[in-house]
Amino acid sequence: MNCKLNTITLKGYEGNFVFLLGDDVAERNLPFSKKEIEFLRARRDENRETIVRFDRLPYYAYVVTFDSDKPAEESQEHLRRSADRLRTMMIADKVFDAALSGEGIIPEEMMAFVEGLVLADYTFDRYKTKQPEHLGTIEIDDHFFSAEEFEANQRLWNRIFWCREWVNLPVQDLNAVQFANELKSIADDLGVECTVFDKRQIESLRMGGLLAVNRGSVDEPRFVVLEYKPDNAINAKPLALVGKGVMYDTGGLNIKPDDYMQEMKSDMAGAATMASTLFAAADNNLPVHIVALLPMTDNRPGFNAYAADDILTMYDGTTVEVVNTDAEGRLILADAIAYAAKNYDPELIIDAATLTGAAVRAISTFGIAVMQQNASAPYNLLSIVGEKVYERVVMFPFWKEYDELIKSDVADIKNCGPAQAGTITAGKFLAHFAKEVPYIHLDIAGVAYFSKKQQYYAPGASGYGIRLLYAFLQTYDILHK
Repeated sequence: MNCKLNTITLKGYEGNFVFLLGDDVAERNLPFSKKEIEFLRARRDENRETIVRFDRLPYYAYVVTFDSDKPAEESQEHLRRSADRLRTMMIADKVFDAALSGEGIIPEEMMAFVEGLVLADYTFDRYKTKQPEHLGTIEIDDHFFSAEEFEANQRLWNRIFWCREWVNLPVQDLNAVQFANELKSIADDLGVECTVFDKRQIESLRMGGLLAVNRGSVDEPRFVVLEYKPDNAINAKPLALVGKGVMYDTGGLNIKPDDYMQEMKSDMAGAATMASTLFAAADNNLPVHIVALLPMTDNRPGFNAYAADDILTMYDGTTVEVVNTDAEGRLILADAIAYAAKNYDPELIIDAATLTGAAVRAISTFGIAVMQQNASAPYNLLSIVGEKVYERVVMFPFWKEYDELIKSDVADIKNCGPAQAGTITAGKFLAHFAKEVPYIHLDIAGVAYFSKKQQYYAPGASGYGIRLLYAFLQTYDILHK
Protein backbone atom coordinates (compact mmCIF):
# COMPACT_ATOMS: atom_id res chain seq x y z
CA MET A 1 0.00 0.00 0.00
CA ASN A 2 1.30 3.39 -1.02
CA CYS A 3 0.04 6.53 0.76
CA LYS A 4 0.80 10.01 -0.51
CA LEU A 5 -0.47 13.53 0.01
CA ASN A 6 -2.14 15.44 -2.79
CA THR A 7 -4.47 18.38 -3.31
CA ILE A 8 -7.90 16.82 -3.79
CA THR A 9 -11.13 18.41 -4.99
CA LEU A 10 -13.89 15.83 -4.86
CA LYS A 11 -16.77 17.77 -6.40
CA GLY A 12 -16.99 16.42 -9.92
CA TYR A 13 -14.13 14.01 -9.15
CA GLU A 14 -13.84 11.11 -11.56
CA GLY A 15 -12.36 8.19 -9.68
CA ASN A 16 -12.80 6.11 -6.54
CA PHE A 17 -12.85 8.10 -3.34
CA VAL A 18 -13.31 7.69 0.40
CA PHE A 19 -14.94 10.43 2.45
CA LEU A 20 -14.85 10.72 6.25
CA LEU A 21 -18.00 12.40 7.45
CA GLY A 22 -17.95 13.99 10.90
CA ASP A 23 -20.62 15.90 12.82
CA ASP A 24 -22.03 19.35 12.14
CA VAL A 25 -20.81 19.63 8.56
CA ALA A 26 -21.92 22.15 5.99
CA GLU A 27 -23.82 19.97 3.53
CA ARG A 28 -23.09 22.35 0.67
CA ASN A 29 -19.43 21.32 0.94
CA LEU A 30 -20.16 17.65 0.47
CA PRO A 31 -19.32 16.04 -2.89
CA PHE A 32 -22.72 14.34 -3.12
CA SER A 33 -26.05 14.94 -4.82
CA LYS A 34 -29.11 16.06 -2.88
CA LYS A 35 -30.54 12.53 -2.93
CA GLU A 36 -27.26 11.06 -1.77
CA ILE A 37 -27.09 13.54 1.11
CA GLU A 38 -30.66 12.67 2.14
CA PHE A 39 -29.75 8.98 2.07
CA LEU A 40 -26.62 9.62 4.13
CA ARG A 41 -28.60 11.65 6.64
CA ALA A 42 -31.10 8.81 7.08
CA ARG A 43 -28.37 6.21 7.48
CA ARG A 44 -26.56 8.40 9.97
CA ASP A 45 -29.74 8.85 12.00
CA GLU A 46 -29.95 5.04 12.24
CA ASN A 47 -26.27 4.58 13.10
CA ARG A 48 -23.75 7.37 13.61
CA GLU A 49 -20.92 4.93 12.92
CA THR A 50 -21.44 3.33 9.56
CA ILE A 51 -20.01 2.93 6.05
CA VAL A 52 -22.11 3.80 3.00
CA ARG A 53 -21.09 2.84 -0.52
CA PHE A 54 -22.33 4.65 -3.63
CA ASP A 55 -21.90 2.90 -6.97
CA ARG A 56 -20.95 5.58 -9.50
CA LEU A 57 -20.07 3.37 -12.41
CA PRO A 58 -17.30 2.82 -13.18
CA TYR A 59 -16.22 4.19 -9.78
CA TYR A 60 -17.20 3.84 -6.13
CA ALA A 61 -17.63 6.45 -3.44
CA TYR A 62 -17.33 5.26 0.18
CA VAL A 63 -18.56 7.37 3.07
CA VAL A 64 -17.32 6.58 6.59
CA THR A 65 -19.31 8.24 9.37
CA PHE A 66 -18.29 8.33 13.03
CA ASP A 67 -19.34 9.76 16.36
CA SER A 68 -16.99 12.60 17.24
CA ASP A 69 -18.83 13.18 20.53
CA LYS A 70 -17.08 10.16 21.98
CA PRO A 71 -13.78 10.61 23.84
CA ALA A 72 -11.02 11.29 21.33
CA GLU A 73 -9.22 7.99 21.91
CA GLU A 74 -12.44 6.03 21.35
CA SER A 75 -13.47 7.85 18.17
CA GLN A 76 -9.96 7.50 16.75
CA GLU A 77 -9.87 3.79 17.54
CA HIS A 78 -13.27 3.44 15.88
CA LEU A 79 -11.81 5.09 12.78
CA ARG A 80 -8.93 2.57 12.72
CA ARG A 81 -11.44 -0.26 12.90
CA SER A 82 -13.64 1.37 10.26
CA ALA A 83 -10.58 1.55 8.02
CA ASP A 84 -10.22 -2.21 8.36
CA ARG A 85 -13.88 -2.76 7.41
CA LEU A 86 -13.53 -0.35 4.49
CA ARG A 87 -10.43 -2.13 3.22
CA THR A 88 -12.38 -5.41 3.14
CA MET A 89 -15.15 -3.72 1.12
CA MET A 90 -12.70 -2.15 -1.32
CA ILE A 91 -10.83 -5.40 -1.96
CA ALA A 92 -14.18 -7.16 -2.57
CA ASP A 93 -15.10 -4.39 -5.05
CA LYS A 94 -11.70 -4.70 -6.75
CA VAL A 95 -11.00 -1.10 -5.80
CA PHE A 96 -7.31 -0.71 -5.05
CA ASP A 97 -6.68 3.00 -5.63
CA ALA A 98 -8.68 5.88 -4.19
CA ALA A 99 -8.61 9.48 -3.03
CA LEU A 100 -9.27 10.21 0.65
CA SER A 101 -10.78 13.36 2.09
CA GLY A 102 -13.43 14.41 4.59
CA GLU A 103 -15.52 17.08 6.25
CA GLY A 104 -16.13 17.81 9.92
CA ILE A 105 -12.99 16.00 11.07
CA ILE A 106 -9.67 17.00 12.60
CA PRO A 107 -6.18 15.93 11.50
CA GLU A 108 -5.81 13.40 14.36
CA GLU A 109 -8.94 11.62 13.18
CA MET A 110 -7.74 11.50 9.59
CA MET A 111 -4.35 10.18 10.72
CA ALA A 112 -5.98 7.46 12.82
CA PHE A 113 -8.02 6.35 9.81
CA VAL A 114 -4.96 6.19 7.55
CA GLU A 115 -3.09 4.32 10.27
CA GLY A 116 -5.90 1.78 10.41
CA LEU A 117 -5.70 1.28 6.64
CA VAL A 118 -1.94 0.75 6.79
CA LEU A 119 -2.08 -1.70 9.70
CA ALA A 120 -5.04 -3.60 8.21
CA ASP A 121 -3.45 -3.94 4.77
CA TYR A 122 -0.48 -5.93 6.12
CA THR A 123 -0.42 -9.68 5.67
CA PHE A 124 2.56 -12.02 5.76
CA ASP A 125 2.93 -12.99 2.10
CA ARG A 126 6.58 -13.93 1.76
CA TYR A 127 6.03 -17.64 1.26
CA LYS A 128 2.81 -17.54 -0.81
CA THR A 129 3.02 -18.53 -4.45
CA LYS A 130 -0.20 -16.64 -5.17
CA GLN A 131 0.01 -13.16 -3.73
CA PRO A 132 -3.09 -11.81 -1.91
CA GLU A 133 -4.65 -8.57 -3.04
CA HIS A 134 -3.65 -5.36 -1.30
CA LEU A 135 -4.58 -1.71 -1.60
CA GLY A 136 -2.56 0.20 -4.18
CA THR A 137 -2.26 4.00 -3.93
CA ILE A 138 -4.29 6.08 -1.50
CA GLU A 139 -4.04 9.82 -2.17
CA ILE A 140 -4.81 11.82 0.96
CA ASP A 141 -6.05 15.40 0.95
CA ASP A 142 -3.00 17.47 1.89
CA HIS A 143 -4.87 20.12 3.86
CA PHE A 144 -5.07 17.78 6.89
CA PHE A 145 -1.35 17.68 7.70
CA SER A 146 2.06 18.77 6.53
CA ALA A 147 4.31 16.54 4.48
CA GLU A 148 6.82 16.43 7.35
CA GLU A 149 4.21 15.25 9.86
CA PHE A 150 2.83 12.63 7.50
CA GLU A 151 6.25 11.29 6.51
CA ALA A 152 7.18 10.90 10.19
CA ASN A 153 4.13 8.69 10.68
CA GLN A 154 4.98 6.72 7.56
CA ARG A 155 8.44 6.01 8.94
CA LEU A 156 6.86 4.76 12.17
CA TRP A 157 4.47 2.50 10.23
CA ASN A 158 7.41 1.16 8.25
CA ARG A 159 9.10 0.08 11.48
CA ILE A 160 5.90 -1.66 12.56
CA PHE A 161 5.83 -3.43 9.18
CA TRP A 162 9.35 -4.76 9.66
CA CYS A 163 8.68 -5.81 13.24
CA ARG A 164 5.75 -7.87 11.98
CA GLU A 165 7.87 -9.39 9.22
CA TRP A 166 10.59 -10.44 11.67
CA VAL A 167 8.14 -11.96 14.13
CA ASN A 168 6.31 -13.83 11.37
CA LEU A 169 9.48 -15.32 9.89
CA PRO A 170 10.12 -18.96 10.85
CA VAL A 171 13.30 -19.75 12.72
CA GLN A 172 14.62 -21.62 9.69
CA ASP A 173 15.11 -18.22 8.07
CA LEU A 174 15.67 -15.98 11.09
CA ASN A 175 17.79 -17.40 13.88
CA ALA A 176 19.77 -15.38 16.42
CA VAL A 177 22.79 -14.95 14.16
CA GLN A 178 20.73 -13.85 11.16
CA PHE A 179 18.61 -11.44 13.21
CA ALA A 180 21.69 -9.86 14.77
CA ASN A 181 23.23 -9.37 11.32
CA GLU A 182 20.05 -7.75 10.03
CA LEU A 183 19.87 -5.35 12.98
CA LYS A 184 23.52 -4.44 12.48
CA SER A 185 22.88 -3.61 8.81
CA ILE A 186 19.91 -1.35 9.64
CA ALA A 187 21.78 0.33 12.47
CA ASP A 188 24.71 1.11 10.17
CA ASP A 189 22.33 2.70 7.64
CA LEU A 190 20.76 4.88 10.35
CA GLY A 191 23.98 5.86 12.08
CA VAL A 192 22.94 3.96 15.21
CA GLU A 193 25.79 2.35 17.14
CA CYS A 194 25.47 -1.43 17.18
CA THR A 195 27.55 -3.95 19.12
CA VAL A 196 27.00 -7.64 18.47
CA PHE A 197 28.41 -10.04 21.07
CA ASP A 198 29.05 -13.57 19.76
CA LYS A 199 29.05 -16.72 21.89
CA ARG A 200 32.66 -16.42 22.99
CA GLN A 201 32.13 -12.82 24.06
CA ILE A 202 28.92 -13.78 25.87
CA GLU A 203 30.91 -16.45 27.71
CA SER A 204 33.48 -13.83 28.71
CA LEU A 205 30.62 -11.71 30.09
CA ARG A 206 29.48 -14.74 32.14
CA MET A 207 25.86 -14.39 31.08
CA GLY A 208 24.76 -17.62 32.68
CA GLY A 209 21.10 -17.30 31.74
CA LEU A 210 21.60 -16.70 28.03
CA LEU A 211 24.28 -19.40 27.78
CA ALA A 212 22.16 -21.96 29.62
CA VAL A 213 19.13 -21.52 27.40
CA ASN A 214 21.36 -21.80 24.34
CA ARG A 215 22.95 -25.11 25.39
CA GLY A 216 20.32 -27.21 23.64
CA SER A 217 20.64 -25.43 20.29
CA VAL A 218 22.91 -25.93 17.30
CA ASP A 219 22.72 -22.17 16.59
CA GLU A 220 24.92 -19.75 18.51
CA PRO A 221 23.38 -17.04 20.73
CA ARG A 222 23.83 -13.35 20.19
CA PHE A 223 23.58 -10.31 22.44
CA VAL A 224 22.91 -7.11 20.50
CA VAL A 225 23.25 -3.63 21.96
CA LEU A 226 21.90 -0.70 19.93
CA GLU A 227 22.57 2.87 21.04
CA TYR A 228 20.85 5.95 19.64
CA LYS A 229 22.35 9.09 21.16
CA PRO A 230 21.23 12.34 19.51
CA ASP A 231 23.12 15.55 20.24
CA ASN A 232 19.97 17.22 21.57
CA ALA A 233 18.94 14.41 23.93
CA ILE A 234 16.77 15.62 26.80
CA ASN A 235 18.01 12.85 29.13
CA ALA A 236 21.54 12.84 30.54
CA LYS A 237 21.29 9.14 31.39
CA PRO A 238 19.89 6.76 28.78
CA LEU A 239 16.55 4.99 28.65
CA ALA A 240 17.22 1.24 28.37
CA LEU A 241 14.85 -0.92 26.30
CA VAL A 242 15.32 -4.66 26.84
CA GLY A 243 13.61 -7.16 24.55
CA LYS A 244 13.22 -10.92 24.82
CA GLY A 245 14.73 -12.59 21.76
CA VAL A 246 13.85 -16.29 22.02
CA MET A 247 13.88 -17.05 18.32
CA TYR A 248 11.94 -20.27 18.84
CA ASP A 249 10.74 -21.85 22.06
CA THR A 250 10.19 -25.60 22.32
CA GLY A 251 10.11 -25.36 26.11
CA GLY A 252 13.47 -27.11 26.31
CA LEU A 253 13.47 -30.33 28.33
CA ASN A 254 10.16 -29.22 29.83
CA ILE A 255 8.89 -29.51 26.29
CA LYS A 256 5.62 -27.82 25.42
CA PRO A 257 2.64 -30.20 25.17
CA ASP A 258 0.06 -30.60 22.39
CA ASP A 259 -0.14 -27.53 20.15
CA TYR A 260 1.47 -25.09 22.61
CA MET A 261 4.58 -25.06 20.43
CA GLN A 262 2.64 -23.66 17.49
CA GLU A 263 3.48 -20.00 16.82
CA MET A 264 6.56 -20.08 19.06
CA LYS A 265 8.52 -18.33 16.31
CA SER A 266 6.87 -15.26 17.85
CA ASP A 267 8.77 -15.60 21.14
CA MET A 268 11.28 -13.00 19.92
CA ALA A 269 8.61 -10.32 19.55
CA GLY A 270 10.00 -8.38 22.51
CA ALA A 271 13.38 -7.97 20.84
CA ALA A 272 11.75 -7.05 17.52
CA THR A 273 9.53 -4.50 19.31
CA MET A 274 12.38 -2.79 21.14
CA ALA A 275 14.67 -2.70 18.08
CA SER A 276 11.84 -1.27 15.97
CA THR A 277 11.04 1.37 18.59
CA LEU A 278 14.65 2.53 18.73
CA PHE A 279 14.90 2.58 14.92
CA ALA A 280 11.67 4.62 14.69
CA ALA A 281 13.10 7.14 17.16
CA ALA A 282 16.28 7.38 15.08
CA ASP A 283 14.29 7.66 11.83
CA ASN A 284 12.42 10.67 13.19
CA ASN A 285 15.24 12.25 15.22
CA LEU A 286 13.46 12.07 18.57
CA PRO A 287 15.59 13.83 21.21
CA VAL A 288 15.89 10.84 23.55
CA HIS A 289 19.06 8.89 24.34
CA ILE A 290 18.06 5.20 24.03
CA VAL A 291 19.91 1.93 24.43
CA ALA A 292 18.26 -1.32 23.31
CA LEU A 293 19.65 -4.56 24.74
CA LEU A 294 18.55 -7.71 22.94
CA PRO A 295 19.56 -11.21 24.12
CA MET A 296 18.89 -13.83 21.43
CA THR A 297 18.79 -17.61 21.26
CA ASP A 298 16.33 -20.42 20.62
CA ASN A 299 15.31 -22.85 23.37
CA ARG A 300 15.79 -26.48 22.28
CA PRO A 301 15.97 -29.85 24.09
CA GLY A 302 19.06 -31.10 22.25
CA PHE A 303 22.77 -31.53 22.96
CA ASN A 304 23.62 -30.60 26.56
CA ALA A 305 20.33 -28.78 27.16
CA TYR A 306 19.95 -27.15 30.53
CA ALA A 307 17.64 -28.98 32.90
CA ALA A 308 15.36 -28.45 35.86
CA ASP A 309 17.43 -28.51 39.08
CA ASP A 310 20.40 -26.85 37.34
CA ILE A 311 21.77 -23.84 39.23
CA LEU A 312 22.95 -20.97 37.08
CA THR A 313 25.20 -18.03 37.91
CA MET A 314 23.91 -14.94 36.17
CA TYR A 315 25.78 -11.90 34.81
CA ASP A 316 25.44 -10.02 38.11
CA GLY A 317 26.48 -13.03 40.23
CA THR A 318 22.97 -14.01 41.33
CA THR A 319 22.48 -17.78 41.53
CA VAL A 320 19.25 -19.13 40.05
CA GLU A 321 17.66 -22.53 40.57
CA VAL A 322 16.03 -23.77 37.37
CA VAL A 323 12.55 -25.06 38.17
CA ASN A 324 11.22 -25.15 34.63
CA THR A 325 13.18 -24.87 31.38
CA ASP A 326 10.11 -23.35 29.72
CA ALA A 327 10.60 -20.27 31.89
CA GLU A 328 13.60 -19.39 29.74
CA GLY A 329 12.72 -15.88 28.59
CA ARG A 330 13.23 -14.38 32.01
CA LEU A 331 16.69 -15.98 32.20
CA ILE A 332 18.00 -14.28 29.09
CA LEU A 333 16.26 -11.01 29.97
CA ALA A 334 17.78 -11.05 33.46
CA ASP A 335 21.33 -11.03 32.06
CA ALA A 336 20.47 -8.15 29.73
CA ILE A 337 18.74 -6.12 32.46
CA ALA A 338 21.70 -6.60 34.81
CA TYR A 339 24.09 -5.61 32.00
CA ALA A 340 22.06 -2.45 31.35
CA ALA A 341 21.99 -1.49 35.03
CA LYS A 342 25.74 -1.98 35.49
CA ASN A 343 27.12 -0.60 32.23
CA TYR A 344 24.75 2.22 31.30
CA ASP A 345 23.39 3.51 34.64
CA PRO A 346 20.05 4.18 32.90
CA GLU A 347 17.41 6.45 34.33
CA LEU A 348 14.76 3.87 33.44
CA ILE A 349 14.68 0.27 32.19
CA ILE A 350 11.67 -1.01 30.24
CA ASP A 351 11.51 -4.57 29.03
CA ALA A 352 9.05 -6.17 26.61
CA ALA A 353 8.53 -9.91 26.45
CA THR A 354 6.06 -12.55 25.38
CA LEU A 355 6.58 -13.95 28.85
CA THR A 356 3.58 -15.68 30.40
CA GLY A 357 0.36 -17.37 29.40
CA ALA A 358 -0.91 -16.14 32.74
CA ALA A 359 -1.00 -12.60 31.37
CA VAL A 360 -3.30 -13.72 28.55
CA ARG A 361 -5.56 -15.56 30.97
CA ALA A 362 -5.73 -12.48 33.19
CA ILE A 363 -6.61 -9.78 30.65
CA SER A 364 -7.09 -11.67 27.35
CA THR A 365 -5.80 -10.03 24.16
CA PHE A 366 -6.90 -6.46 24.83
CA GLY A 367 -3.81 -4.93 26.39
CA ILE A 368 -0.44 -5.31 28.07
CA ALA A 369 0.11 -6.56 31.61
CA VAL A 370 2.52 -4.18 33.35
CA MET A 371 4.49 -4.14 36.59
CA GLN A 372 6.74 -1.36 37.84
CA GLN A 373 9.37 -0.86 40.51
CA ASN A 374 10.43 2.66 41.54
CA ALA A 375 8.87 3.98 38.31
CA SER A 376 5.40 5.28 39.12
CA ALA A 377 5.80 8.54 37.17
CA PRO A 378 7.02 6.86 33.94
CA TYR A 379 4.27 4.27 34.30
CA ASN A 380 1.62 6.98 34.64
CA LEU A 381 2.87 8.62 31.44
CA LEU A 382 2.90 5.25 29.68
CA SER A 383 -0.67 4.61 30.78
CA ILE A 384 -1.85 7.99 29.50
CA VAL A 385 -0.27 7.63 26.06
CA GLY A 386 -1.48 4.02 25.93
CA GLU A 387 -5.06 5.24 26.15
CA LYS A 388 -4.35 7.83 23.47
CA VAL A 389 -3.01 5.38 20.89
CA TYR A 390 -5.26 2.58 22.16
CA GLU A 391 -2.44 0.24 23.06
CA ARG A 392 -3.52 0.03 26.67
CA VAL A 393 -1.65 -1.12 29.75
CA VAL A 394 -2.92 -2.68 32.98
CA MET A 395 -0.98 -2.37 36.23
CA PHE A 396 -0.53 -5.57 38.24
CA PRO A 397 0.35 -5.43 41.96
CA PHE A 398 4.00 -5.83 42.89
CA TRP A 399 3.70 -6.41 46.64
CA LYS A 400 6.77 -7.65 48.50
CA GLU A 401 4.91 -10.82 49.46
CA TYR A 402 5.32 -12.04 45.87
CA ASP A 403 9.10 -12.15 46.40
CA GLU A 404 8.52 -15.09 48.75
CA LEU A 405 7.14 -17.15 45.87
CA ILE A 406 10.46 -17.22 44.01
CA LYS A 407 12.74 -17.88 46.96
CA SER A 408 14.90 -20.99 46.55
CA ASP A 409 16.18 -23.44 49.13
CA VAL A 410 19.38 -24.06 47.17
CA ALA A 411 20.10 -20.76 45.37
CA ASP A 412 19.39 -17.04 45.67
CA ILE A 413 16.13 -17.28 43.70
CA LYS A 414 14.35 -19.72 41.40
CA ASN A 415 13.23 -19.02 37.85
CA CYS A 416 9.59 -19.93 38.33
CA GLY A 417 7.00 -19.63 41.11
CA PRO A 418 3.73 -21.51 41.60
CA ALA A 419 0.86 -21.38 39.11
CA GLN A 420 -0.77 -18.57 41.06
CA ALA A 421 0.30 -15.04 40.11
CA GLY A 422 2.56 -16.37 37.36
CA THR A 423 2.75 -13.06 35.52
CA ILE A 424 3.68 -11.18 38.69
CA THR A 425 6.34 -13.62 39.88
CA ALA A 426 7.95 -13.50 36.42
CA GLY A 427 8.09 -9.73 36.76
CA LYS A 428 9.46 -10.03 40.29
CA PHE A 429 12.24 -12.30 39.02
CA LEU A 430 13.26 -9.68 36.45
CA ALA A 431 12.96 -6.76 38.87
CA HIS A 432 15.62 -8.40 41.05
CA PHE A 433 18.19 -7.72 38.31
CA ALA A 434 17.21 -4.08 37.83
CA LYS A 435 18.32 -3.43 41.42
CA GLU A 436 17.49 0.21 42.31
CA VAL A 437 17.09 1.42 38.73
CA PRO A 438 13.46 2.46 37.98
CA TYR A 439 11.98 -0.47 36.09
CA ILE A 440 8.86 -1.26 34.02
CA HIS A 441 8.01 -4.75 32.78
CA LEU A 442 5.69 -5.19 29.77
CA ASP A 443 4.27 -8.69 29.30
CA ILE A 444 3.10 -8.59 25.68
CA ALA A 445 2.18 -12.29 25.47
CA GLY A 446 -1.47 -11.55 24.66
CA VAL A 447 -0.95 -8.93 21.97
CA ALA A 448 2.28 -9.60 20.07
CA TYR A 449 0.82 -12.36 17.89
CA PHE A 450 -2.80 -13.19 17.11
CA SER A 451 -3.91 -16.68 16.09
CA LYS A 452 -6.87 -15.20 14.24
CA LYS A 453 -7.77 -11.77 12.91
CA GLN A 454 -8.31 -9.16 15.61
CA GLN A 455 -9.49 -5.61 14.91
CA TYR A 456 -7.20 -4.27 12.17
CA TYR A 457 -4.58 -6.99 12.61
CA ALA A 458 -4.41 -9.98 10.29
CA PRO A 459 -3.52 -13.33 11.88
CA GLY A 460 0.13 -13.31 12.92
CA ALA A 461 2.40 -10.62 14.31
CA SER A 462 0.85 -7.29 15.27
CA GLY A 463 3.70 -4.95 16.17
CA TYR A 464 1.58 -4.03 19.20
CA GLY A 465 3.57 -1.94 21.65
CA ILE A 466 5.61 0.07 19.15
CA ARG A 467 3.02 2.85 18.85
CA LEU A 468 2.75 2.85 22.67
CA LEU A 469 6.49 3.17 23.25
CA TYR A 470 6.95 5.68 20.42
CA ALA A 471 4.22 7.91 21.90
CA PHE A 472 5.96 7.55 25.28
CA LEU A 473 9.23 8.72 23.70
CA GLN A 474 7.47 11.64 22.02
CA THR A 475 6.27 12.86 25.42
CA TYR A 476 9.38 11.80 27.37
CA ASP A 477 10.32 15.39 28.12
CA ILE A 478 7.35 15.53 30.55
CA LEU A 479 9.36 13.35 32.94
CA HIS A 480 12.13 15.96 32.93
CA LYS A 481 9.95 18.96 33.70
